[in-house]
Amino acid sequence: MEVKTSLLDNMIGVGDMVLIEPLSEDAFIENLKKRFDHNEIYTYIGSVVISMNPYKSLPIYTAEKVEEYRNRNFYELSPHIYALADESYRSLRDQDKDQCILITGESGAGKTEASKFVMSYVAAVCGKGQEVNKVKEQLLQSNPVLEAFGNAKTVRNDNSSRFGKYMDIEFDFKGDPLGGVISNYLLEKSRVVKQPRGERNFHIFYQLLSGASDDTLKKLKLDRDFSKYNYLSLDSATVNGLDDAGSFRTVRNAMQIVGFMEDEVQSILELVAAVLKLGNIEFKPESRCNGYDESRVKDKNDLKEMCELLGIDQSVLERAFSYRTVEAKMEKMSTTLNVAQAYYARDALAKNLYSRLFSWLVNRINESIKAQTKTHKKVMGVLDIYGFEIFEDNSFEQFIINYCNEKLQQIFIELTLREEQEEYVREGIEWTNIEYFNNAIICDLIENNKNGILAMLDEECLRPGTVTDETFLDKLNTVCAEHQHFESRQSKNSKFLTDHSLPHNCFRIQHYAGKVLYRVEGFVDKNNDLLYRDLSQAMYKAKHGLIKVLFPEGNPAKVNLKRPPTAGFQFKASVGTLMKNLLTKNPNYIRCIKPNDKKAAHIFTDSLVCHQVRYLGLMENVRVRRAGYAFRQAYEPCLERYKMLCKQTWPHWKGPARKGVEVLLTDLQVPAEEFAYGRSKIFIRNPRMLFSLEEKRRQCLENLATLIQKIYRGWKCRTHFLLMKKSQVVVAAWYRRFAQQKKYQNIRSSALVFQSFIRGWKARKLLRELKHKKRCEKAVSTISAYWHGTQARRELKSLKEEARRKHSVAVIWAYWLGLKVRREYRKFFRADAGKKIYAFTIQRIMQKYFLGLKKTMPSMSPVDKSWPARPYGFLDRTHQELRRIFHLWRCKKYRSQFTEEKKATYKEKLAASELFKDKKALYPSSVGQPFKGDYVEITKNPKYQKLNSFVEDKVLLADMVSKINRANGKGAPRVFLLTKKSLFLADLKTGQVKASVPLPDLSSVSVSTQNDGFFALKIKEGSTSAAKGDFLLSSDRLIEIITKLHCIGATSADKKQLKVDISDEFLVQFKQDKVCVKFIQGTPKNGNGVACKRKNNRLLEVSVPSP
Repeated sequence: MEVKTSLLDNMIGVGDMVLIEPLSEDAFIENLKKRFDHNEIYTYIGSVVISMNPYKSLPIYTAEKVEEYRNRNFYELSPHIYALADESYRSLRDQDKDQCILITGESGAGKTEASKFVMSYVAAVCGKGQEVNKVKEQLLQSNPVLEAFGNAKTVRNDNSSRFGKYMDIEFDFKGDPLGGVISNYLLEKSRVVKQPRGERNFHIFYQLLSGASDDTLKKLKLDRDFSKYNYLSLDSATVNGLDDAGSFRTVRNAMQIVGFMEDEVQSILELVAAVLKLGNIEFKPESRCNGYDESRVKDKNDLKEMCELLGIDQSVLERAFSYRTVEAKMEKMSTTLNVAQAYYARDALAKNLYSRLFSWLVNRINESIKAQTKTHKKVMGVLDIYGFEIFEDNSFEQFIINYCNEKLQQIFIELTLREEQEEYVREGIEWTNIEYFNNAIICDLIENNKNGILAMLDEECLRPGTVTDETFLDKLNTVCAEHQHFESRQSKNSKFLTDHSLPHNCFRIQHYAGKVLYRVEGFVDKNNDLLYRDLSQAMYKAKHGLIKVLFPEGNPAKVNLKRPPTAGFQFKASVGTLMKNLLTKNPNYIRCIKPNDKKAAHIFTDSLVCHQVRYLGLMENVRVRRAGYAFRQAYEPCLERYKMLCKQTWPHWKGPARKGVEVLLTDLQVPAEEFAYGRSKIFIRNPRMLFSLEEKRRQCLENLATLIQKIYRGWKCRTHFLLMKKSQVVVAAWYRRFAQQKKYQNIRSSALVFQSFIRGWKARKLLRELKHKKRCEKAVSTISAYWHGTQARRELKSLKEEARRKHSVAVIWAYWLGLKVRREYRKFFRADAGKKIYAFTIQRIMQKYFLGLKKTMPSMSPVDKSWPARPYGFLDRTHQELRRIFHLWRCKKYRSQFTEEKKATYKEKLAASELFKDKKALYPSSVGQPFKGDYVEITKNPKYQKLNSFVEDKVLLADMVSKINRANGKGAPRVFLLTKKSLFLADLKTGQVKASVPLPDLSSVSVSTQNDGFFALKIKEGSTSAAKGDFLLSSDRLIEIITKLHCIGATSADKKQLKVDISDEFLVQFKQDKVCVKFIQGTPKNGNGVACKRKNNRLLEVSVPSP
């Protein structure tokens, strides 16, 4: 059975402020604080929900909570935002009434979160299905997109909505969502160019720079460093608890779900990047011949990148920042802009570009989420708009916001009174007029078409001549001076009153929420919201498709000389449309309150909450609700709750519920003036009467609880006694059974023991008889076996003696025959028979050895060192000699296959081994590399055709070397050519010969012992080549170069070989100076290579990596 609760059960404080006693502001605040301290953040004023921002997560928004409040009466459970959302949804679905939910409160009070909870609850309780789920997901995912572009961090709220939003959610006849329409109001576009201290620009700028990939930022020409952009404040660039990178990924995903194409997303990000680039454009003055200053762009890099992003001709936009064209009828006049005007034009363009992009975003989302069917729709509107704002410095934006809140307060009072009146008429109760403050006079002061503040501001903006904020204030002092809700310094002075709290450039309006001081500075400019036509036309010329859509007035074919409507006029018209829309729907109110300015949990600032309670008009709302009847309830739940107070209605009432309530109240002797009977509800005038009923109900419930406890305890004792009695009988029966079983088991076990002893005695007697019989039979068998064995052994002994006698005869006969044969043939043997037999034996052994060697011969490879094992020790020297002869023969056969060129190469390899083996660390790596000679293909490469023609003899070696400069130790690439007579060094690029040295002029070559390629060619003193000095070169093929030089000297006419010195330190003659070249082991700076460094005029140090 489902247990139903009530708003009045387990109540902390008072759940409905209509029932508070006594009705005072202090009691109101104290009740809110008491509930806030116990995490009860929702409180009712009738059907209005007060929501306190807890600044922490509470476990009251789970799926279980959704099911708990689903299809329940509004007052059936404790106050919750889900109760209002459920009541609104069920009224729309079941009664076909369009609904609207108005969420108001100041920045940081939790309006945006409240709207999310309402939408998530409606999405959870409405129908299911693939198409329905898609619509719900699109409606919910529109929030992250709008928050990114329309929300910002302020001193009061880290996620403050800087625009008003009204969303109409459309449902079909079943209550399933079909789509929605979003309207936005007054985006705070001035935040784009300037933010107050401690606040940030809109979230999307920081999310883009933090969360976009490096590739995306490169395409957008952006850098992650916030400090590089003038439009981004740096003191609050990062906010604790806000993950800008993660939010950017959420926004991209939400845009995809809503239906944005990838090229649309890219276009949007390009415009956001363009706004950042626009803020970095700075101007400088430039004097003209007429004496006027003209603005010029300082650094054109940001302007160039912005123009590349938007596809705009840079010169066109640069001119628009320097000149302004004014058109009047058929005339055009161009004027220059000074630096201040250029900065104004830049900021105006940035604000218009961003605000138009935001409006386009809203329209694009509406295209995706709008209902596709044209059938009749039910509508639920959710309004999330600024609360009343009173700052130290209030300007045009606060004036417009407070005007909107005055209109909302007006409609709130009207709709609340109308709802009360309709309910009284519906229930047949007499209606009495209620006195309340009507703020229509304040709304008229602001919006009157003739003498209203907005009308005068528009008139001042449109009139010719000099227009300033001071002239606007003078006009207000002239027209509104006598108005009771308007104050200024001049109007006070005219009445001979002195008010020093009222500056000269300010005016004060007595709003319903209190007095607000407005500074007129900036009113005219912000109302004009002027964008020069040159900038609009420059934007329209952009190749970027979205820019043309955002600036249609820039089309030269559609030039409109009519002045665009002012910001105040547009907002007034949109507010009027909103009010008409709200009046057609059944209103539901959520009043959000911020408990403290520190954005911290568990802190309740009484003065701040009191201020919000006043300007939200909550006390007045309570008074309106209590002016008639404070509490009302349907007859059925009322009778169900209080029927135990009357014996006639307890425990069951069988008649109509109204009759039962009448009997109940008559029995309780409640005065007739304290209540009234409606058609379906009972109305209670004073909360004290309700609390009296609750107290009596509590006492009655305590008595009933005592009675129930008494009956229960008696039943429990009787049940326990009967159970104990039944248990005793059962235990006795089980005991008797157990005793008889035990006695039977003892008798049975005794009989079994007696039987076992008798059977054992009989078995042992039988066993003794059987054992005796078996021993007798075994004795006969044993005696017989021994007798047969003795007989067999005797027979065997006689047979063995017979066999020995026969064998002895055969042996003696064989020896006798052998003696006779030896005596008969002794005369036929010669004296040299032993030698012949030895020679024959040796011949057979040698024959066998050679045949075996033939079968096991090794391969013909000269490097194969294998040889068959020696079979006999006396053949050791023969075996080694044959191995030597075979190896010589095998080498001769291998050499006979060589060509002359290959023979020369092997001779060079042999010479290299003699020169460098165990002397140069580089030598082992060169053994496996063949000596090719020509490594640059000098005869085939057309680049060296001229060089090839210069060399007359055949080129023996051509390779690239590095010529070391003695000044800095750095190498210059050269082509090294070697012929039989000379060596040449040529330029690598041009092929021009830089040096030519005859080989006879070379005295020696010096190299180190290390693993490097450095070598020095030393020239003989007094030779023709000695003037240039020695050459210090470096090559990877050092071994081959020096070997060929050495071999050429050996084959020359004088047979004088080139001397090769191998040492880690040697002298080199550079023209007139001798320089020591020293090789050391170390780690060069350039990695693993060899490095040469000049230490002084007499020392070059070469660092060689350690092996």
